Amino acid sequence: MTERQEQAAPDALLTRIGQVVMLHHGGDREEARERLLGLWAELGEDGDPLHRCTLAHYLADTQDDPTDELAWDLRALSAADELTDGRETRDTGQEGAGAVRGFYPSLHLNLAADYIKLDRPDAARTHLRRARAACTVLADDGYGNGVRAAIGRLELRLDTEGGAAGEGNWGPPRPRP
Repeated sequence: MTERQEQAAPDALLTRIGQVVMLHHGGDREEARERLLGLWAELGEDGDPLHRCTLAHYLADTQDDPTDELAWDLRALSAADELTDGRETRDTGQEGAGAVRGFYPSLHLNLAADYIKLDRPDAARTHLRRARAACTVLADDGYGNGVRAAIGRLELRLDTEGGAAGEGNWGPPRPRP
């Protein structure tokens, strides 16, 4: 296979992750968690950072315990930090550092939400500031506007409720795999 054909070939693991995410969105959280954990075991702790970032980000959504959710979201952020320009260009077809930078608003938003659930409003505010700062790379489209709106709702919630734990309808969108 030539380098050009490799660039055009779909990423099989990302496709499999997407299929499991559809299962989760269909309401089968436990099955989705088990399948994602199976993919994580297949990939390994030292696997491709893009795959680890994506898997950990979605695994966080399937957790029942807020501490476990935080651990997976931190893994996602750590893997995103490992991505290089060459990796993101080859596998996502996007140019330069913009592809990885596009993950950060959602990653920090989800960390902020985790910290609110754990009654750590100062840590939540730190990640909301990082999410807001990272939004400059997002397009003015449905996804970008959704992330910005979710940041605003979570900021408002922190300001009005003092960061009380619990579920809200602020709805952080997940980055597109």
